[in-house]
Formats: sequence, structure tokens, C-alpha cells
Amino acid sequence: MSPTILYLRGWRLFIYPNEGNEPMHVHARKGDSECKFWLRADLFEIEEAYAYDLSPAQRREIRQIIFENFREIVQAWEERWKR
Repeated sequence: MSPTILYLRGWRLFIYPNEGNEPMHVHARKGDSECKFWLRADLFEIEEAYAYDLSPAQRREIRQIIFENFREIVQAWEERWKR
């Protein structure tokens, strides 16, 4: 099971336990839509790695959620991977 970091507005934000060799990132899923964003903690930036079945409104919504909870997401990643 993938550890859930947050569950907000129908979005589940999580990390996969077997992806420790990748740069910091977060996955998000809502219904059939799924995406992955790279996180640059030092610059407070995100970059979309991939998106499946995301509408423009969903893309804006998940980006906003990630930015609003950026510190919590970074902290969860660091605790999981001890980086």
C-alpha cells in the first residue's frame, strides 16, 4: 500500500514505497485522474512529471493543493526516505 500523505477535496496525495531512488515527488489521484509532480524543496517549485485524464480545472486544483501543503508533503517525503 502506498502511504497517503493527504486527502483533500477528493484528491489522495501519496508516495510509492519503492521509488526512493527518484528525486522528491508526489503522486495524486482523484477518480480516474492521476498525476505525478517533481518537488524542488529548495526553490519551492513543482513540475508536472505526468498526468492521466486531468482536465485543466483539475490540473489547477491539484497544483494549488500541492503548493498550499508543500511543507507537509516535503516533510513526509523526507521522513519516508531520510534525506
